[in-house]
Amino acid sequence: MIAANFSPIQTAPPISNLNRPFNLQLLSSFLSRRRKKINAAVLISVDRSEMDWIRRFSVGCFSDRRSNKDFKMEADSGGVDVFSTSAKPPPEHLIIMVNGLIGSAADWRFAAEQFVKKVPDKVIVHRSECNSSKLTFDGVDLMGERLAAEVLAVVKRRPEVQKISFVAHSLGGLIARYAIGRLYEHSPEHRPIGIPKVAGIPTIATTEEHRNDSVQSLACKARIAGLEPMNFVTFATPHLGSKGHKQLPILCGLPFLERRASQTAHLVAGRTGKHLFLNDRDDGKPPLLLQMVNDSDNLKFISALRAFKRRVAYANANYDHMVGWRTSSIRRQHELPPKSDLLITDERYPHIVRTERETMDNIRNKASSVIGDQSIDLEEKMIRGLTQVPWERVDVSFHKSRQRYVAHNTIQVKSYWMNSDGTDVVFHMIDNFLL
Repeated sequence: MIAANFSPIQTAPPISNLNRPFNLQLLSSFLSRRRKKINAAVLISVDRSEMDWIRRFSVGCFSDRRSNKDFKMEADSGGVDVFSTSAKPPPEHLIIMVNGLIGSAADWRFAAEQFVKKVPDKVIVHRSECNSSKLTFDGVDLMGERLAAEVLAVVKRRPEVQKISFVAHSLGGLIARYAIGRLYEHSPEHRPIGIPKVAGIPTIATTEEHRNDSVQSLACKARIAGLEPMNFVTFATPHLGSKGHKQLPILCGLPFLERRASQTAHLVAGRTGKHLFLNDRDDGKPPLLLQMVNDSDNLKFISALRAFKRRVAYANANYDHMVGWRTSSIRRQHELPPKSDLLITDERYPHIVRTERETMDNIRNKASSVIGDQSIDLEEKMIRGLTQVPWERVDVSFHKSRQRYVAHNTIQVKSYWMNSDGTDVVFHMIDNFLL
């Protein structure tokens, strides 16, 4: 920058000199010196304005994210803990955030920071790192076991926590569902009352008294990693897998492409590809995702889901090229809301177009409507299994956003600079979180 070193303004030659012969060289020299000083003044003014603008821009966009001293990020071998440095006593609510395919702990950076800023004295957020990058090809079961071990390590390291919630994106939702099945605990003296089955799949109780007893029994003693389960939230998770029609939208619903993708998924995504396309039948067992809609001897998948006070599925209604609307919202095709509902906007959450809270009565009605069905496909079996417990469904649409073509990442604000339009979705989750 040019230093602002101004000399007194030079004046024209004195009047007494005007009678002298006109000196063109003298006038030219005078004008040249004036022009240089004016240019220097303009340049200094521009530079100062430019630097002021840069300073204001950096304060608004960088300092809040890079130099915020209100919270601390503490890395360890299993992930990153985000918490407030001023919270006393330490927060009691542990939130586990799980990334999706080829993801990492960094994917949830924005959401984790917003959580801690919003309720600094209530939560500590752990961004899981045990299943990142190519490790996400190892299969849902192996990744779920790794996540369960990581959660236990975090709980052991932070004995002050009393509650636990999970927030997961895409494949991370399946990993989290497996992990909670492993982490589920229930006191033997308060075992849940048996639940009748329809077509080989457990349904909810048929009487009010039976249902209330079951819910109270589960609510009193059910624990996840020894903690009270609160929220289980998924974003764009393929709960029903990727095998069904238009469940992998990038294939445009073309049958021959969907068949080919099912046959070659393991070449691209390893065991995870087999699990997503329901092609795994290890030791003659049903596909893993089908197993995960029921309890087994060692893994209590549905009991673990039921233990949470809330189960929420955020789903992209359009422009998600990786996960279809049906599979992420756990619905049948005819249960999807009409397209006219996608035009509804909320000033506070402009990309949240519809919310649906399922009740126990809704579940009973659906269960009774399918009694007697003999032949059902795998997708229907998974829907019936997962809807044994009520879900909140939140439909999201970025159809007016410039970032709509990356909606799969925008819904979680994977990168603030590329997916910032999803901030209202993250705030919607935080504002409705049970603490």
